[in-house]
Amino acid sequence: MTHPILHRRSLLAGLGGLTLAGCSSETASAGDPRFADSPFRRLTEAQWRERLPGLSYAVLREEATERPYSSPLDRERRTGTFLCRGCELPLFESRWKYDSRTGWPSFWDVMSRNIGTKTDWLIGVPRTEYHCARCLGHQGHVFNDGPRPTGKRYCNNGVALIFRPA
Repeated sequence: MTHPILHRRSLLAGLGGLTLAGCSSETASAGDPRFADSPFRRLTEAQWRERLPGLSYAVLREEATERPYSSPLDRERRTGTFLCRGCELPLFESRWKYDSRTGWPSFWDVMSRNIGTKTDWLIGVPRTEYHCARCLGHQGHVFNDGPRPTGKRYCNNGVALIFRPA
């Protein structure tokens, strides 16, 4: 049986050209002083494993990538808010979601105060990885090929999110 997640290396090997086309050179601090004392930052990896289902743990804590088109949140169309699955910090409003045809939930805007970013050099070129500012859980990467008005595509792993209808 094929494992239902792809680790970043295997995903990038298969999608190298597509991935390179969407690279961003943005950088920002991964830390946020507002959340420095968050109890989520003090959880051990064993506590995270207890808290999160296997796929969510692999993505949020190990920066794995779920298979494209595997998340029901890619097809979610109701009004509401998308929250970090690790700590339930709001990250996206449903009105910012769009169909990027990549197989992952994608958004053209984000609650920027609730994310942190860092430069990811895994494939040899800089990409901007973004994560929850409170629990530091990996969410995905941001690319400069999204729709107006921002031109951004926040490409998110569905297993890293919870959807809360309005």
